[in-house]
Amino acid sequence: MYRQRMKSTATVPYIMSKQMNTVVSGDESEIHDEPHIRDRRITVSHIHALVEERGLDAQTVAERFDLTAAAVYHALAYYHDHPEEMRAVEETHRKRQEAAADDPRIVTGPEALAKL
Repeated sequence: MYRQRMKSTATVPYIMSKQMNTVVSGDESEIHDEPHIRDRRITVSHIHALVEERGLDAQTVAERFDLTAAAVYHALAYYHDHPEEMRAVEETHRKRQEAAADDPRIVTGPEALAKL
């Protein structure tokens, strides 16, 4: 029995290290200027907006984007663990929206493309 416990706990650091790499910071990203799910174009702020602002279930969001629920929760944890970075992202979004209001050529999302 002791041996079984040793085997199962030996895998914990590997699993945790995989989870820790779920999110890429904006500084490390080659596809976004903000944190996002590794190998995906889904941003942490988008996950946060869907789950915590719109009230969608984390599992629903995971299924919608073909993610694991763990990836969704890790993105939410990243959001709350990095408040300054996420405030800067939100400020960038706000400035982009303001600029788009003055210049219709600035695209801020899919809905803006429909207007072109």
